[in-house]
Parts: sequence; C-alpha cells; structure tokens
Amino acid sequence: MAIAMQADARSVKTKGDLRKLRLGGMVPGVVYGKQLSESATVSIREKELKALLRSQPNAVLEMEVPGQGKHSVMVADVQRDSLNGVITHVDFHQINMNEEVRANVRIEATGDSTGVREGGILSIVLHELEVQCLPGAIPEHIPVDISSLGIGESLQVKDLMLPQGVEVSSDPEVVVLTVLAPQKELDETEAEAQDVEAKEAESRSDHAQHEEISTST
Repeated sequence: MAIAMQADARSVKTKGDLRKLRLGGMVPGVVYGKQLSESATVSIREKELKALLRSQPNAVLEMEVPGQGKHSVMVADVQRDSLNGVITHVDFHQINMNEEVRANVRIEATGDSTGVREGGILSIVLHELEVQCLPGAIPEHIPVDISSLGIGESLQVKDLMLPQGVEVSSDPEVVVLTVLAPQKELDETEAEAQDVEAKEAESRSDHAQHEEISTST
C-alpha cells in the first residue's frame, strides 16, 4: 500500500534561498519520470523524510506532484552533507507499478548461530543487496537464517531465500556473512604455523651444514 507524502511546489533555487528552506525544516527535491510532462522541483518536510528513510526507504509513495496530479514515486537518491550527514537534497522517481525497478534492500541475520555459541564472531560482509522486481513486491528486508552456521562457514548470495518475483543481479558466489574463529584461536594457529616454519628452516640449515662438512672432508 502506497504511503502518502506531501510535496510543496518550490521556486527558490539560489544557494541563499535553499539554505533558508533547510533552516525552516524543509528539504529541497526534484521529481522526474516518463509520465511527467516535466521534472518538478519540490520541498519535503525533513522530519517526515527522515522517518521514511529510517523505516521504509523503498516504500512506494503517493505524491501530489505540483501541477501534474497524483503519481506513484520512490526515493531515487538522497544527498547528505559530508560533514554532519544532514540531508541536503532528495530525488524522487515516478514509477509504473507494472514495471520492474531496482532497489537496495538490507540484509538481516536471524537465528542463533552454532559457531557464535562456540565463541565465533559473526562478520556481515554484505549489508544490503540490490534486487529487481515490481515496486509492490520489494521486501522490507532479506532475512538470512544463520542457525546452522558453524565456525569458518559462510553464506553466499546463492544461499538466500528470496520472495517470489524478486531477483538479484549480484554474483551468486559473493559472500554475505561468515562466522570467524575467535581471535585467540587464530593467534594460536598462526603461532603453530610459524613454529612449523621455523623448525623446517632449522632442519634445512642443519642439512646444509652437514653437506658442507661432508664436502670439506
């Protein structure tokens, strides 16, 4: 179900005017799409936009585009200040509910990993995944059951259970998450490897000295 979002017409374009707009709790934006006669410059309430991005960043929105009637849109791009992270601009893309779109969906680990219970460390390599599907079929998140995952084991994109009609374009071999061995165990393994290497080097040295003595006699 589409979420209603109010968009006000925006005529201000200078840096000074845009700064005043932001200080007033509004975010400048633009709406574009094939079914619009022209791109529309708008302003959105910052509080409303932030709440949307936190909870449903891929939601289908019903927006009254100034001068062009109601349209279904989605957030296409969000620009933020590089220093404080404040939203400075937002792009909305007008969509057709019968045409597939691409969206980044967050990955959410579920369950209690066997490896983690044994002291392993869960490392999430891929936090979100780009999917392609109809706008109304975009999942809020992609659950990944890690219950049977042991130390040293990983789950890849090909292991994910996706809803019907949802596809991914990523390499199926890409690792999504893995359970790492405890740091102490890693240190002990490295120490053992170094000890073996040292003994092999010592053995080679002794052998070389023995050959040298044999040659001299």
